Amino acid sequence: MITPSYPPKPSPGDRIAVLSPGAGLPGLFPVPHELGLERLREEFGLEPVEYPATRKMGATPQERADDIHAAFADPDIKAVIASIGGDDQITVLPLLDRELIRANPKPFFGMSDNTNLLAFLYSTGIVGYHGATVMVQLGRPVAMDPLTAESLRAALFASGPYELRPAERWNDINRDWAEPATFASEPETRPGTGWIWHNADRVAEGRGWGGCLEILAGLLMADREVSHDLSVYDGGVLFLETSEEMPSGTEVFRTLRSMGERGLLQRFSALLMGRAKTWSFEQPNSAADAARYAVEQREAVLSALGIYAPDTLTVLDVDFGHTDPQLVLPYGGTIRVDGPERRITVTY
Repeated sequence: MITPSYPPKPSPGDRIAVLSPGAGLPGLFPVPHELGLERLREEFGLEPVEYPATRKMGATPQERADDIHAAFADPDIKAVIASIGGDDQITVLPLLDRELIRANPKPFFGMSDNTNLLAFLYSTGIVGYHGATVMVQLGRPVAMDPLTAESLRAALFASGPYELRPAERWNDINRDWAEPATFASEPETRPGTGWIWHNADRVAEGRGWGGCLEILAGLLMADREVSHDLSVYDGGVLFLETSEEMPSGTEVFRTLRSMGERGLLQRFSALLMGRAKTWSFEQPNSAADAARYAVEQREAVLSALGIYAPDTLTVLDVDFGHTDPQLVLPYGGTIRVDGPERRITVTY
């Protein structure tokens, strides 16, 4: 395992690749995609460059791998961002040219199914960025959430420490991208509830690793991009979050239990657990059911830790992952969790 290092950052005016390593959903829902591209240009001063599979639903793994290779190999492209997640990005990983990508390191931004590529970059020696897809965060109706925009701007252009802040208001209920009315008003939000701290009597600092729990479980089952030498994760900061698939508390516990049985869970000095997504089109929970689901997930996480890593410094309901606003986390970069001061600081 190679120690991940930070790739050079872009500057305003640079070209940034927009790829769909997971699913070509921009082809089905052009409105949020075009809105995200516009914000990259007007609010961040970057010039987005699309590739052949960016808007192609059903693109083969090889077509998506070709886009990744082309973006990383092009010296005029200074960063890469995913349009959205997907479902089968794991099938792209065996087709990637690790040496080509290692020789041309660039910041990559993505989440959800893009956990696959982030884990690949980590094991290749490149720090990536968990968060900020074009269609979801950049394409948010009316305006980006200010907390998301501030975090993304720092991750894109800055290199020093950045202190994360709990959201004052948040949302996890989606609206239909096919309906024009969706983009006529901002999403409704509710008051923030802050972060929940456990074993907060110490400071932990290490390289971030993890991502979307469902995708990480797939990587573990396929034995891809997880080092067999578990000592490479010693002292790191594990960060996990769940998607709109909304796995049950039992499923979350079982995944963490398997990580514990493998000897992986106990390697980390701290765990950040993202605020659970509690609503989906398939399961439109009431407020009471959503709250109950969130409690069940917290209890599942703490139960698994109690068995395998009871002393781990843990922060629950952190604002990253499938939530709005969304904080960007450096995947392979430094994360500092200060329990006594109740502060989380990342190095972008």
